Amino acid sequence: MKEKKGEVFKAAVGLLMLVAGIILCIDQYVAKGNAAYAYSLLLAVIGGVIFAAGLYGMLTEKEAVLPDIKVLTQAALCAALCYVGATFIKIDIPVGTGKTMFHFGNVFCVLAALLLGGVWGGLAGAVGMTISDLTTAYVTSAPKTFVLKLCIGLIVGLVAHRAFKISRDHDAKYVTAATFASSIAGMAFNIVADPVAGYFYKTYLLGVPQDLAAALAKIGAVTTAVNAAVAVVAASALYLAIRPVFRKSNMLREL
Repeated sequence: MKEKKGEVFKAAVGLLMLVAGIILCIDQYVAKGNAAYAYSLLLAVIGGVIFAAGLYGMLTEKEAVLPDIKVLTQAALCAALCYVGATFIKIDIPVGTGKTMFHFGNVFCVLAALLLGGVWGGLAGAVGMTISDLTTAYVTSAPKTFVLKLCIGLIVGLVAHRAFKISRDHDAKYVTAATFASSIAGMAFNIVADPVAGYFYKTYLLGVPQDLAAALAKIGAVTTAVNAAVAVVAASALYLAIRPVFRKSNMLREL
């Protein structure tokens, strides 16, 4: 019980550091304070790591231990892929004074959750794409991105590993159906949550007029739906191709 309380405290401290770092990043980005921006980004990254460690300890049923080095390595690789997918494999679409985009970041977020489970997969997507936002023109969307991508990973991981237990021995048809169902669950959440969260985020936190925020949400819903369809197909195909190789090489995490 004491160990769990310690993990809750660790997660709370990490989350506070992460949020503080992101807020300072946004403030310093607008102020063009390069040195302060770098320190704020570092604070956010450190907070994210502490938050991840605390969250892992809270959600695991076993006594809190350091995660396997393979899990950390795969999570770091998935976070890097999410960053690359959101930063470089994308098409920007100007919308008034703002932007939206088609991107591959969600593909790797869903893939991470399928491979690593909801917690580590969600954190990989959240950290990777939040850093992408913080280092591009989407800096003001960073807090929203972190929360939504974490939720995508948690939902995909919950359905894939708690409901269908896809990392265990099953026939190919079962794994294929379960993989697509899990990916669809996460992306269905995103299709609904992203435009709604974007509307309230822009209206009440960024001060965007309601009419403009509503128009941006409608346009964003289209790009979100396209991104979701691509993510379901691509992430599922990648997982089904990778799974036998990982299983043979003892790299597949059983949950």
